[in-house]
Amino acid sequence: MRVTVHLDSFDQLDPTAYAIIWIDTEGRKWSREGHAGVTLPEWGQCCSSPRGTSLLACEDQREVCLLEALDLGASDGPFEGEGGAAHLNAGISTGPLEARWRVQCIDESVPDPEDGLFADEA
Repeated sequence: MRVTVHLDSFDQLDPTAYAIIWIDTEGRKWSREGHAGVTLPEWGQCCSSPRGTSLLACEDQREVCLLEALDLGASDGPFEGEGGAAHLNAGISTGPLEARWRVQCIDESVPDPEDGLFADEA
């Protein structure tokens, strides 16, 4: 399943900043599909945590962002319009940036990401 998530409300950084990420729920990977005013790696792994879903960087597996309360394994979700708090670890001295996430689209098919294969696949 493909889940498209829109991240916004990065008011500490830039009120117009946003990122759109694609999550492959079966492969447990994510990719950045679009962004402005906020920097995210191009792709990485995602994993469940007690607080939600963690997006990990492809290079060093550090947590880039926590999508609080997003449960990719829930039998009744995720669903379009679902949302919650996002905590972006931007590496700035003030700590994580607080933002919001919202499920923009659920696609039950398994299309390729915009830029082709993930870098760790042959």
